Amino acid sequence: MNIALWIVAGLLAAAYLAGGMYKVVVPKTKIAAAGPSGQWVDDFSAGSVKAIGALEVLGAVGLVLPAVRGTAPVLVPLAGVGLMIVMAGAAVVRVRRNELKLVAVDLAYLVLIGFVVWGRFGPEAFTG
Repeated sequence: MNIALWIVAGLLAAAYLAGGMYKVVVPKTKIAAAGPSGQWVDDFSAGSVKAIGALEVLGAVGLVLPAVRGTAPVLVPLAGVGLMIVMAGAAVVRVRRNELKLVAVDLAYLVLIGFVVWGRFGPEAFTG
């Protein structure tokens, strides 16, 4: 179980780090022009898009770094809870925009993050 949690957390961290950095670095207009999956930015200011990206980067770091360093590993499931909130918001935005196929992707991320949160708060918590 511990290995599965590490794998899922690592993959999620990589995905959120890449996606978050993309939102932080790339201008809003280029994100919107990237295709249907990026048109949600039309509903937000450029600053809000950058803030969402920064939250994703922080969540990605929080999924692995505290456990790797052995410093405050309780931050791992807390970072997961934060990312779950971000993904719930993403799903709400997708539903409002009637992008139902993309809601499924958001829900898949939500389930994977939920698995990490459950595992790290519960059976495979980092307690000694």
